[in-house]
Amino acid sequence: MKNYTSEVPAERTISRIEQILASAGAKSIQKEYEDGQAIALIFTLPTGGQAGDVSIKLPANAAGVEAVFMADVKKPRKETLNRVKAQALRTAWKIMQDWTEIQISLIELHQAEPAEVFLPYIWDGKRTIYTALKAGGFKLLAEGKKHEG
Repeated sequence: MKNYTSEVPAERTISRIEQILASAGAKSIQKEYEDGQAIALIFTLPTGGQAGDVSIKLPANAAGVEAVFMADVKKPRKETLNRVKAQALRTAWKIMQDWTEIQISLIELHQAEPAEVFLPYIWDGKRTIYTALKAGGFKLLAEGKKHEG
């Protein structure tokens, strides 16, 4: 598992992601917090097309990472739980940094467009495209298959 031992504080990793996004032309960047921890970055990127700018919500699912880490914990003591929670936060953000760097590289090297690489995370202010598709049972994708043949 990549970055599972990262010692880089989440705040520093988030700052690095912000720098990457700013250098890629992000017009604005916000953080979303839950229980005092940053859980997502919401930023605006130009698409270069008729759609203009798009908002993107990039989550760091520390709870998901924590669940995986906790599966290996035999005796969950309070100090162990706190340590695992902190490590999960660092790991989740570090993975998002790596992913963002790769996506921005694809854009910079004309391998993909911003909307293409960030498509599941495009944000309308209430939900991402992925969560909208999931809420609809991915019916839109099934509709596309009907029209292929």
